[in-house]
Amino acid sequence: MLARVYSCAVLGLEGVLVEVEVDFGSGLPGITVVGLPDTAVQESRERVRTAIKNVPLEFPRKRLIINLAPANVRKEGPAYDLPIAVGILITSGQIPRSAVEDMVIVGELSLDGSVRHTAGVLPMAALAREEGFQTICVAKEDAGEAALMPDLDVLPIEHLGDLYHHLNGNGTIMPHPTTRKADLPVTRTQTDLKEIKGQEHVKRALEVAAAGNHNMLMNGPPGAGKTLLARSLPGIMPRMSIDEALDVTRIYSILDQLPPDTHLVQHRPFRAPHHTISHAGLVGGGTWPQPGEISLAHRGVLFLDEFPEFGRHVLEVLRQPLEDKTVTISRAKGSLTFPANFMLVAAMNPCPCGYYGDPVKECTCSSSTITRYKKKISGPLMDRIDIHVQVPRVEYDKLSSDRLGEPSSRVQARVEAARDRQRERFADSKLMTNADMFPAEIRSHCQLDASGKSLLRSAMDQLHLSARSYHRVLKLSRTIADLDGAEKIQTSHLAEALQYQPRDRIW
Repeated sequence: MLARVYSCAVLGLEGVLVEVEVDFGSGLPGITVVGLPDTAVQESRERVRTAIKNVPLEFPRKRLIINLAPANVRKEGPAYDLPIAVGILITSGQIPRSAVEDMVIVGELSLDGSVRHTAGVLPMAALAREEGFQTICVAKEDAGEAALMPDLDVLPIEHLGDLYHHLNGNGTIMPHPTTRKADLPVTRTQTDLKEIKGQEHVKRALEVAAAGNHNMLMNGPPGAGKTLLARSLPGIMPRMSIDEALDVTRIYSILDQLPPDTHLVQHRPFRAPHHTISHAGLVGGGTWPQPGEISLAHRGVLFLDEFPEFGRHVLEVLRQPLEDKTVTISRAKGSLTFPANFMLVAAMNPCPCGYYGDPVKECTCSSSTITRYKKKISGPLMDRIDIHVQVPRVEYDKLSSDRLGEPSSRVQARVEAARDRQRERFADSKLMTNADMFPAEIRSHCQLDASGKSLLRSAMDQLHLSARSYHRVLKLSRTIADLDGAEKIQTSHLAEALQYQPRDRIW
């Protein structure tokens, strides 16, 4: 008797419905799995056979043919163990076929029949709901993650025997309650702006960057606080909406990087890869492409410390994602597109020794060494960074003072108010922040008065700004005006935006 059980595969960041077909064939007893399975799927034959016997249930002493359709989609991982086991039990008449008609089943089996965790449950649950299924069966520890999808019954399965009795009507597995964002504990960032002494102008630059989702570069001597300032940035960025949180959680679920007992990523990601990372690790890659660090930083911050120490080829691959907010990885078997809407925050020293321009410690680098050091970062990449800010040495009086600065919560309130103005402005488009604006939106929303145009003309001549830099200044000015609650860009807003432009002629 042919049995058909529905399961899921993950292709890129999306779920793909998989039909697990099981039937008897002629020949000696055994199991044949077809449908482009990888090694982990092939090995499921022994796990399923042993798990069924240990429930204990009867394993048919016949030849079994298992087809995973569609056959042109690669099947990876042990998530098909449970649906294969259920299909075998249906084929042998131990479970009624009608019991699984409106159900998606996912899970890895242990040899004793217990069901283990599976990566990528959230996109699978989303697919099940989109395809009109009413129920999804997952491992008990994955039920909270799958229950983030409303209008879907999630059955937490601890053991194959429990699912067997449930499908036969001899027992009932109660659906997991829907996981709501309001019921989850809110995580807090470890670094609060109030604990950082001095650097008030840098904190203001961070506020502007967070309000408009602008890229930022901090330049200063070692120990000035660049890393500490960068780590405080997620604490002043707007809280993620449920759609943004699900978007980020989907990426971490597929890569199996969700923290323990965390069903939903609520805080904006902060990724800080080491400068020895490869370009595949940064943007994604592999024989079958997987998301990289820029996708893990989606909706959050990608912090590149020691910016010039990254390989030039590694940095150059950031150009297209910074513009398009996505990254497409092509291989012979096909292309996959991953989201990459991140805020780039970089930090660097002014020279290899770190003390060029420092008022206290003398620089030991030659001018040619400093030039070579800075030329490790290309001009086109620097032109995609909106805010350039100097981070000087902090004096003793400020470090030893007991006075605390403005807390992150207060800055975050101003940033969220500015983001609210941007959402209203872009309500009729797909844009979300000022940094996303195209020339048409800049022309519409970044009008200058006569004095502003005169100031910008002078700046263009003196700073030799490119066309991209011209638009970048206008977008920054719009963000500063939003923080100020102003409808129109004033000369003071434009002047502050110009202060964030690089003065170094090397780039």
